[in-house]
Amino acid sequence: MGGKIDCYLDIASLYSYLAYLDLLRNRPILASHGVTVEFHPTFLGALNQATGNKPPWTLPAKAAHGPFDAQRSIARQSSFPNGAPLNITFPDNLFINGKTILPLRALHYIKANYSSEVLDQTILYLLHIFWSPPNLNLTEPANLKATLSAIPEGFAGPTSNDANKKKLFTPEQVDAIMKGAQAEKYKEALKKTTAEALEKGAFGAPWIWATNDKGEGEPFFGSDRFHFVYKHLGLPYRDVELLPNENDPTWGKLWRKEQAKL
Repeated sequence: MGGKIDCYLDIASLYSYLAYLDLLRNRPILASHGVTVEFHPTFLGALNQATGNKPPWTLPAKAAHGPFDAQRSIARQSSFPNGAPLNITFPDNLFINGKTILPLRALHYIKANYSSEVLDQTILYLLHIFWSPPNLNLTEPANLKATLSAIPEGFAGPTSNDANKKKLFTPEQVDAIMKGAQAEKYKEALKKTTAEALEKGAFGAPWIWATNDKGEGEPFFGSDRFHFVYKHLGLPYRDVELLPNENDPTWGKLWRKEQAKL
């Protein structure tokens, strides 16, 4: 066992949010199997444009089905890693809020200059602010700066005493992050990461590239393909399993007998 999961994600992607929560929650277990996880801020708009993909809400049939799928997927995650319940709503205008180039560049600056723990907390907080009421538009510099300034240290989901906690970044650090988001180095970092995702077949987000202990890499798309990821990595996992009716006189008896052996 062992290997690596590279997750290409955009804060404007709901399913990136859900995949991120899943990976964040399971990262300690993955580490126990020798599997590392790396997050790559990637501009979904560029992936769509390069591949001809379209946001699902622009296609009538997908738009009609979308709320069912979204609510089921949200319910499956249901909470932050610290147990706080999710409160996800859609921005009024995803086309505007979804042009996340500035916050993604800021994340690349943070990834290059801070620990992975700080990056984890920042990504989680930006996702929380983007997808929770009032769905702040983080493409506006003033909103992004205010959001970075408000991140509580150790953020793993909202708590009642967040306002009293020490902040993750000092005002000087926030200024440096905002300046870095405009620097050519981090503009290129976002372009490079987006190009890497495209080279690995990405047409949307989250795009996951899993490499097993033999060095074999495969692509996976979406927030509900982790059983395939685990199989590729050679990890023990429980797949979806239909259970028999315990009250059935034949199958129920056989099922209880098999359960007793476990």
